[in-house]
Amino acid sequence: MNVVEFDKVAREVFAPAYIAFARQIKEATGITRGVCLDAGAGGGYLSIALAEATDLDMILLDQSQEMQDIADRNILEAGLGKRLCTLFADVHEIPLDDCSVDLVVSRGSVFFWKDQAKAFREIYRVIVPGGVTFVGGGFGSVELKKRIDEKMMERNKDWLEHTRGRMDVNRMEKFHAALGKAGVPYEIRPVEAGFGIMIRKAAS
Repeated sequence: MNVVEFDKVAREVFAPAYIAFARQIKEATGITRGVCLDAGAGGGYLSIALAEATDLDMILLDQSQEMQDIADRNILEAGLGKRLCTLFADVHEIPLDDCSVDLVVSRGSVFFWKDQAKAFREIYRVIVPGGVTFVGGGFGSVELKKRIDEKMMERNKDWLEHTRGRMDVNRMEKFHAALGKAGVPYEIRPVEAGFGIMIRKAAS
């Protein structure tokens, strides 16, 4: 799937899931002000939903310039240019200062990180004391997942097989292993039709 097709699916099929996942992030973390980094932001749909539900300023990190261009357009369309900005970078080498963001979020990109332990260490480095992450995947609700699965099956008959492994026990064990290797304090928080990896940095 190329960038244009990927964004079309995100916009036309997954849009309600981003809104619901943003609500789950807000409820799980309780962070509604400060600076939030979206690691692997794509077209910016999660960031826009989270910005509309909170007072957070958002940094949208992605290593695809094409995705960044789409995100820039979406930010302008949403009228959020003063609070959202894009950052062309790799999650494995985040070009931000230590202890510079209050919250790190991501939906879906963690499955594609080449070195998850290194990425988790970088994320831990940039969060402030008292900061937290909510990095994972999800559809917001069982009903939303059902509707999205139906639409995606129309586009790709192998959709369910392609995504089945993302929530299984083996996948969670791999996350535990990567987080253990990273040496960061964490929990994996289940939410309806999804999960979030919550890395916390102790308040000073």
